[in-house]
Amino acid sequence: MHNTLPDSHEIRCTQRLGRADSKALEPIDQLLLILPKRTPTALWRKIPQGGKLQGLVRKSPAGAVPLLTTRLANKRQTLVVAAKIAADADAFDRLTLARKLVAAATAEKAGTLGILVMGFETDEQHALCDAAVAAALAAGFNLPEFKSESAPPKIRSIRVLGLDKKINLSRTIAEAKGNNLARWLTALPPNILDAASYATMLKELAKDHGWQYKRFSTKDLEKLGAGAFLAVAQGNDDDSASIVRLRYRPLKKDVSPTLSLVGKGVIFDTGGTNLKPFASMLNMHGDMQGSAVVAGLLLAISDLKLPVPVDAWFAITENRTGPSAYKSQDVVTAANGKTIQTIHTDAEGRMVLADTLTFASREKPNLIIDYATLTGSVIGALTTRYSGVFTNRADWHPRLKRTGRHCGERVWPFPIGKEFLEDLKSDTADIQQCAAKAPGDHIHAGSFLAEFIENDTPWVHVDLAASNHKGGLAHVPTEVTGFGVRYTMSLLLDDHILQATH
Repeated sequence: MHNTLPDSHEIRCTQRLGRADSKALEPIDQLLLILPKRTPTALWRKIPQGGKLQGLVRKSPAGAVPLLTTRLANKRQTLVVAAKIAADADAFDRLTLARKLVAAATAEKAGTLGILVMGFETDEQHALCDAAVAAALAAGFNLPEFKSESAPPKIRSIRVLGLDKKINLSRTIAEAKGNNLARWLTALPPNILDAASYATMLKELAKDHGWQYKRFSTKDLEKLGAGAFLAVAQGNDDDSASIVRLRYRPLKKDVSPTLSLVGKGVIFDTGGTNLKPFASMLNMHGDMQGSAVVAGLLLAISDLKLPVPVDAWFAITENRTGPSAYKSQDVVTAANGKTIQTIHTDAEGRMVLADTLTFASREKPNLIIDYATLTGSVIGALTTRYSGVFTNRADWHPRLKRTGRHCGERVWPFPIGKEFLEDLKSDTADIQQCAAKAPGDHIHAGSFLAEFIENDTPWVHVDLAASNHKGGLAHVPTEVTGFGVRYTMSLLLDDHILQATH
């Protein structure tokens, strides 16, 4: 089996307090210079060769990113890439600016990337520096390639300059590791990250990080009555499908989870018997992105040693065609006893999540969050710039949206509930898997999944419309965005959502 874990090489990040004079710039190969919209001449005087830079900026089109790309007349011929931004810019704009500057700076040979933010209040300066570091760590990470020659590194080290006091970057670095892992897994070809190797990789991660590992095989799942998951898995030509549970227990090993994370891990989705057309199937090795986000989150949480017991659930299978594959109008029984009339075999994500959510909720966590590339209709509603969020706690809608705005991974809430289940009424079973014609499939999917949450457990469902965005999104430069790691960490650490579950 090919190694499915990313290279352990880490980009070293250091900070230098005090004025960024000529000596401070001596080891810098590329410098990101971020200034306020209105930059007084006095501020330019504090920058080495600032008069020259100011003159070049005046000749640049207003609002261009970067405003200038030039070299300093120093021994290293430091490349300067500069831009301006409003002091009150939101997180998404800060991250987007940082991504564009890093892309311009890293178009040449890798070296030490400097970050200099001047002319802002301390909190604003730190927020901009944090965005630039996040963008650099995302850009400096190489996604898997299988070429005869490996891609060279884009960044060797990062140095933050001109600070009055140091920034705590441990969270930024942990989130970057989690996002990089999520993107790495998503980018792996489906013959390398297949169902069996995925479970093995998770076992390796568990061993490396001290997590508890348990794999529920198809035989185990038959005993547990997981008919919804197994309906999708039965099309595989082997028994490689499984539900994997990882447990992070920072304090006591035998406590119940406070937080459960659940991810759709459909490692290749043909659409099943209702076969997808070519263009829709081309990148369906990425239909496991929800589970990749869960892996990245568990890594970030573990790296930060958060004192929260976490369960991570991975619903791993393929959705295949063939004589054994499930069909429209099949009736199956889920783990919670509900019977499901299947309508469309390409609505497999909600099937594999249904049983996994039931198992997760039976552990009685304070909160469940699931992640899935679940519906095309959520992209139709939002584009790929936002992801959709759904919850059985409707009064959380404002906080869920606010958290996205705060961290730069933006979401938009949608309703779910009994009224939408009217469209999923079945003559032959308790519920239809989806509606054959009714619009709003993302809302139907969320309403369907809510039926498999037991014990009235607080639950948030993230439909990952923004998991792929051409040209990158926010601070992430690749089409595969790893969306969800940064957002969830902000829910936990900034919004303190776990406190709202008591």
